[in-house]
Amino acid sequence: MSEIQFEIDGSIVTATEGMTVLGVAQKAGIYIPTLCHHEKLEPFGGCRLCIVEVEVKGWTKLVVSCVYPAEKDIIVRTRSEKVDRIRKTILELLMAHAPDAPELVKLAKVYGADKDRYEKDPSFCIHCGLCVRYCNEVTGKNAIGFVDRGINKEISFIPQIAAVECNDCKQCFPLCPTSYLQAAFVLTQALAFPSAVNSGPETGE
Repeated sequence: MSEIQFEIDGSIVTATEGMTVLGVAQKAGIYIPTLCHHEKLEPFGGCRLCIVEVEVKGWTKLVVSCVYPAEKDIIVRTRSEKVDRIRKTILELLMAHAPDAPELVKLAKVYGADKDRYEKDPSFCIHCGLCVRYCNEVTGKNAIGFVDRGINKEISFIPQIAAVECNDCKQCFPLCPTSYLQAAFVLTQALAFPSAVNSGPETGE
């Protein structure tokens, strides 16, 4: 594969064809925040937190770095007034759903995000899609999926599959940026399989 070079935050980096700007930055040790990216998954571009400025022949545009392909001679800025302002707004919107999520709290301190800026809608799911995509693309179990659309979109375990597959797997749990995923699984168990949750060892009484 042929190599290309371009600039990120003043440093010249080398990439091969097919790499994304985010992938190149990570390889070079340049930090770009992201919530929906995982090295084992196809790029998703859902959280938009990895947005950067790209300058091409004097023209500047905002792009989502996890899906934007590396190009020869572009100039990438991972931090700017505009980029930071957008990330701040994204975090404030996400924190309306999960105000105390550790990853969001950490990023909020970096970008000065106010978790109380927007009215609270504590669904605790920020729709990063990591659990759904990992379950489908990596484990192949297809035990969790999205339901509904737009602002009503939620994740949901599929009870018939989750009852068989999830107890011995749970690989998706540590991927969740909030505590929602594990709670959703426990709720699925309680509602769909109460006997499995409530049954315990017999006491002989």
